[in-house]
Amino acid sequence: MFELTPFVKRSGFSPFFREFDEDFFKFPQAAGFKTDIKDLGNEIRLEADLPGVKKENIKIDIENKFLTISAERKEEKEEKDEKGNFLRRERSYGSFSRSFDVSGIKTEDITAKYVDGVLTLNLPKKDKELPEKRTLSIE
Repeated sequence: MFELTPFVKRSGFSPFFREFDEDFFKFPQAAGFKTDIKDLGNEIRLEADLPGVKKENIKIDIENKFLTISAERKEEKEEKDEKGNFLRRERSYGSFSRSFDVSGIKTEDITAKYVDGVLTLNLPKKDKELPEKRTLSIE
């Protein structure tokens, strides 16, 4: 009913790099973010860790029974000496996106809250449809 869309990691390194320490060549976790999904009976609670992301850089879309959370994080650090010359200047950018199947969810009633780097979505479940019982008359 509520499943994570599979994510495929891609690696562009040739076999030559395998002889080096693998941790040296790993990219930062920019492709996704950690989520906790809890079934609370009448609703599903999804908590996504998005530390360092500003609320205005988070986007939540629902399309074709899929909910997609997208976020961007930009960070810039500068250190200068007394003459104004750079000793260090670092920039980083990350774009994150995850999709979830919401076919069993009342999408019109979803609520979202972002506090202290954690995005919380409350996803109310659809009522289970009971099979309709009918009696047919015979002609």
